[in-house]
Amino acid sequence: MSKIKYTEKHEWLALDGDLIKVGITDFAQASLGDLVFVELPETDTAFNAGDEAAVIESVKAAGDISVPVAGTVVEVNEAIVEEPELVNRDPMGEGWFFKLRLDEGVNLDELMSEAEYQELIEE
Repeated sequence: MSKIKYTEKHEWLALDGDLIKVGITDFAQASLGDLVFVELPETDTAFNAGDEAAVIESVKAAGDISVPVAGTVVEVNEAIVEEPELVNRDPMGEGWFFKLRLDEGVNLDELMSEAEYQELIEE
């Protein structure tokens, strides 16, 4: 897998060809507990950075997945709608949420590196 970036809201982003794959971190899924419901955005939906794009519910809580950077959803992971526990089993792999085509001028360098994210979750 390519270089991964992280957000303070515990999302990860990874370059996947010319697209960005988005999911939640292992820390996030462990904090949430067993996921029981996932609602994903529609493909071809454009989002600004920070917009809520997906809804998740676990045995402990409900929450939203934000779009970390501006872009358009080009693909969603239907497997996690049918089997939300995939996110718990493999949050950085098969449990991804959606893929974005980035808007022009988006800079991923503004997001956290793995080392910076590790510092955040250790606090």
